[in-house]
Amino acid sequence: MMTEADYYALFEAYSNGELAGPARANLEARLAADPALALRYADFAEMTGTLRAYGQRQQARQQLRGIHAAMLAADAPEEMAQPATGLTHTVNPMLRISRTERKLREFWSGHRATVGVAASVAVMAVFATLLGLDIWRSSKAQAPASVQWMRREINNLKQNQRAINRTIRRMDGTAVPQLPPVNNGKFGGTGFALTSEGYLVTSYHVIKEADSLLVEGRDRQRYRAEAVYSDKAHDLAILRITDKRFTGFGRLPYTFKAGQADLGERVFTLGYPREDVVYGEGSLSARSGFEGDTSAYQISIPVNPGNSGGPLLDAQGNLIGVINARQNDLEGTSFATKSSYLVRLVDSLRNTQSTTPYRLPKTSQLAGAARPQQLKKLQDYVFVVKVFE
Repeated sequence: MMTEADYYALFEAYSNGELAGPARANLEARLAADPALALRYADFAEMTGTLRAYGQRQQARQQLRGIHAAMLAADAPEEMAQPATGLTHTVNPMLRISRTERKLREFWSGHRATVGVAASVAVMAVFATLLGLDIWRSSKAQAPASVQWMRREINNLKQNQRAINRTIRRMDGTAVPQLPPVNNGKFGGTGFALTSEGYLVTSYHVIKEADSLLVEGRDRQRYRAEAVYSDKAHDLAILRITDKRFTGFGRLPYTFKAGQADLGERVFTLGYPREDVVYGEGSLSARSGFEGDTSAYQISIPVNPGNSGGPLLDAQGNLIGVINARQNDLEGTSFATKSSYLVRLVDSLRNTQSTTPYRLPKTSQLAGAARPQQLKKLQDYVFVVKVFE
């Protein structure tokens, strides 16, 4: 069983090119197949990059201090460098100050304060520029300007954490610990059932930084939920209903497609861009997402804030993706994380968490049914995800 220190030593050797060929190939294969390990390596790379940048800044500061000290030493009054015998030379009588150097020293003595301020301003400008570029690159990497995540702000919800607990306590009759009120912004998205035991799927950006979660179904039944796993790289999150009164979803009517969907397939989705469930349909227009992202599909379904985390299904009722974003500069162009990445995530969790019942459905009850009948069966398994920060 590897410890955290073992992982960091392995990652450091890999990053420095110190792993032998077979060991390096083995680690790269594990990183490609194990999302949890890949996330751990990404955290390591981010931390070491931050420490390396800090060390470089500290080294630059030390160099600047050394230069400043040398300039001050060179500018010391001549009488301090001369012995008390009245000699007109420095310690080494063979060294004399040239006329050019004397002029430069006179200029430095008269303008030391101005030059010092200018140098400080220049250094601060350089570091501010580098910091600004780093922030800009980070923001571009997290969410390109032309792509918008599809979670929505719920303006009409004024409840705080205590009010939520009171509401649920009246519904199920159980005592809920009183928590201090939380009055920050509240957001919403869509989620859908992953297993009959109470696990759900949504987009990671819907639930990030959440203080508490509430899922609400078509019949207005509300359940407390918690995030049990997040895959930031593929914008996926797995939730679990924590209410004791929850008895299960029953048999799910759809299956999860582990392979690729075909270009031009008719697809549809259900989601909550508002309080009532909304249906959308279109086609699979590309087998890659924004800027060639191979973990996503491009689809021709108009989506709105609140659709993030909603299921994307093909005509036979197979779940092929999870809605998460749209492209602002192309009308009707949206994106969904491929279900194959969700299936891989569930497989990896099943292997590492043997006590967790990730039992995906094997057959679909939607195949061959007309679309209205498919939607009637599907609605009971699609939920509003409400986030309270």
